[in-house]
Amino acid sequence: MEQPAPADPVVPNPPPPPAGPRRMRWSAPIGIGLSIIAIFIGLIVLAWAILFITKGRFLKARFENIASSLSERQVKVAGDFQLYFDPINVKFVADGLSVSNPSWASKPNFLTAGHIDTRISTIRLIFGAKHARWLNLDGAAVDVEWDKSHTHNTWTFGDPDKKGEPFKMPTIERATVTGATVRYRDPQMQLYTDQSIDTVQSTGTRIDNAIRFHGSGTLRGHAVTNSGALLSPNETVAMGRTRFQLTVDGARTHAEATGTLPAATQIDGADMDFTVSGPNARELFDLINVAIPDTRTYRFSSHLRKDGGAWRFWNLRGHFGDSDLAGDMTILMPNGRLKLVAGLHSQKVDIIDIGPFIGYDPHALATKGATAAATTQGKADHPRILPDAPLRSEAIKLFDARVDYAVKTIRAPHLPVSNVHATLDLDHNLMKISPLTMDIVGAGKLAADIALNARVPAVVTDYDIRLSPTPLGALMKGFGLKDAGTTGTIKARIKMTGTGDSVRKSLATSNGRIAISLPAGTFWTSYAQLAEFDVGVFVQKLLQDKLKKPIHINCGLIAFTVKDGIAAADPILIDTDKNLMAARGGFSFRDESMNLQFRADAKKFSAFSGQSPVGIGGYFAAPRIRIISPQLLARGGAAVALGILTPPAAILAFIDPGDAKSAACGPVLAGDTAAQQHSTKGKPLKLLGTKNDNKAEAAKPKDKKFLGIF
Repeated sequence: MEQPAPADPVVPNPPPPPAGPRRMRWSAPIGIGLSIIAIFIGLIVLAWAILFITKGRFLKARFENIASSLSERQVKVAGDFQLYFDPINVKFVADGLSVSNPSWASKPNFLTAGHIDTRISTIRLIFGAKHARWLNLDGAAVDVEWDKSHTHNTWTFGDPDKKGEPFKMPTIERATVTGATVRYRDPQMQLYTDQSIDTVQSTGTRIDNAIRFHGSGTLRGHAVTNSGALLSPNETVAMGRTRFQLTVDGARTHAEATGTLPAATQIDGADMDFTVSGPNARELFDLINVAIPDTRTYRFSSHLRKDGGAWRFWNLRGHFGDSDLAGDMTILMPNGRLKLVAGLHSQKVDIIDIGPFIGYDPHALATKGATAAATTQGKADHPRILPDAPLRSEAIKLFDARVDYAVKTIRAPHLPVSNVHATLDLDHNLMKISPLTMDIVGAGKLAADIALNARVPAVVTDYDIRLSPTPLGALMKGFGLKDAGTTGTIKARIKMTGTGDSVRKSLATSNGRIAISLPAGTFWTSYAQLAEFDVGVFVQKLLQDKLKKPIHINCGLIAFTVKDGIAAADPILIDTDKNLMAARGGFSFRDESMNLQFRADAKKFSAFSGQSPVGIGGYFAAPRIRIISPQLLARGGAAVALGILTPPAAILAFIDPGDAKSAACGPVLAGDTAAQQHSTKGKPLKLLGTKNDNKAEAAKPKDKKFLGIF
């Protein structure tokens, strides 16, 4: 049997190679993404190419519609129109461009331009910045206005009910401008001006000359002209700092500003030197609606910088009249309301330069001098002193202020004053000068708090003036009197309230109290004895050459109660070692008249004593002293009559028994009223009179016979 052939050996398949890491297949998504990007870029390039080739002229109607919708104004292009990327900056060209104004504006169009060609930074535009790399403008007229309520303006686009925003000028690197005008109207500020920009030429990337402008208009009714220039416009091409110059004349005021701007149309960050001069600084501040007192001729210079909404004047220095002034000042607009903040100081201030601050005419002070100017107030038939220039209450309603002022020395002929510090705060029609302090004759200190409330229809003024104990000898020395033998002091307080818009009106309606006290001290007899007018003692001392011997004052009070502008003695009382002096009557702030009778009762026997009232009459500006009084004449008549009968008996008419009682000094030094004064034994002092009698004496019509005695 045949054996089968053996089968071929089975060779096993080799084992598969070990599995490697699994590979992700990204090629498809990446390809899709790159394709999308390529398509997007292609579309951009295509759009750019289409715009570049067509210059975007086909977008004219679309541009007008979109621009009109966004601005809610009518935007029209009458002639050629181009809008495309060149190469990446937006290039815009329009002939006959017009942008309408809101319906309330006085002109139909905000902007009209014969030709405008500009390149705008695309990157900055995306982030909201207004930055033009190039501007070619011909025949442009811009109307910039606020409405009457200062709520809306012509440059705030969009919702017509939207509150007007502050003007922010775009940054322009290079420009060629011909025939451009700008018209600005602000009814609230009463500023109306028309500006013309001279032709600006450029070659390549350089502007060949200065950019000059000039204009005219009115500011608060005053004609104002200006001229200026950008003196280094080529620096602006590289965004450097541009030198700037501006001159303004108006309201008898001349102002100049020179310095640098961050860019040709950028004011914020401007750094300039500023000078201003004129005959009256009030006229300067009136231009910005800030009310200040009148001043004499002035000239100031300072550095000026605008930071956001603040105009900062620092390193201010100059003079007004014969007085110097230095410091810093900032003008702000918080919440849309102007506020002036200043820190000022003077080394020396002439007393004549202070006169205009309280209402004296600066021209009269300069031409006539302080005395003549002060006695020509009003139109009365007699000279007056109290100033009647009205407080401009309507003007101070428009701004707020905070001013700190310090004066090293006030030049005054009779009263040395130094180290003056005053803080003025004005907040919505309430003006406070508090504190006001100064050193008097180097030994006393005067402090005051004054408030003027213009929030009410009639201005109300509160006065609170205090004089600390001051050596009377030093005060006397200032008036040319020797202070030897004088050790007495004087202190005082005035506290009153009045209604009226001038110093005169305020005092003429005032109510309150004036008190001047004299603590114990010695005084030189040659002056005090004349006031006492004890003829016997005065003649005795004159013959014995003892006038320089001091007399002693125990206490004294010169006080007035003021009611409706009439100041009645309440009391006037001076107790010396030899006499008790008192006065009746008073004076009137209404017509500045005086009617006072001083009398002295001796404490010791005097064989020849007038002891009759010494009258003070007339007016503040023209006082008259009655030494020979009716009472003294009556004594003289009695002496003559007695002398006819019995010659030795004539002296009896002038004998003073010397029975006056000393006053209790407690109520005197406390400033109490006449009703509270009494002698050391508790008895009333009859010399004082009543408050009502004294008020009647102060207010009664002047007696022509009384005045005719002088």
